[in-house]
Amino acid sequence: MKTAIINNSDLHFEHKQWKSELDFWKDEIKSFKNRLSELASRWTDKDVLAQLEHYQNEFILHSGIIEDLQVAIEKHEMNISGHSDENHESLDVAMVKNHLKFREKMETQRQIYADLKKEFFQFLSKYM
Repeated sequence: MKTAIINNSDLHFEHKQWKSELDFWKDEIKSFKNRLSELASRWTDKDVLAQLEHYQNEFILHSGIIEDLQVAIEKHEMNISGHSDENHESLDVAMVKNHLKFREKMETQRQIYADLKKEFFQFLSKYM
């Protein structure tokens, strides 16, 4: 069985993709928070305001998760950089396993965020 070699450049490329995606999510959340502000100024119904608060809390939570993911990517990038300085083109098994676990985290977060957006858009279409 042939062992696949994972190069630092491949991981760096994936990190860049993730960073771009996380930056996009941050911008989207800013836009969503603006929509919440608009709705808060239009509605006085307690049920609607409770839902607004729910989404506000969800966006705060997701903003924190995004920041945590960005920090984790930066740490991994620093680790890759350290290996590059030592002229190691491929990473050790533990680092690759960590990368694969992080990839799973990103995929999970991507699905959670997509579900939240879908739910939020349904809410907006009902109350905008």
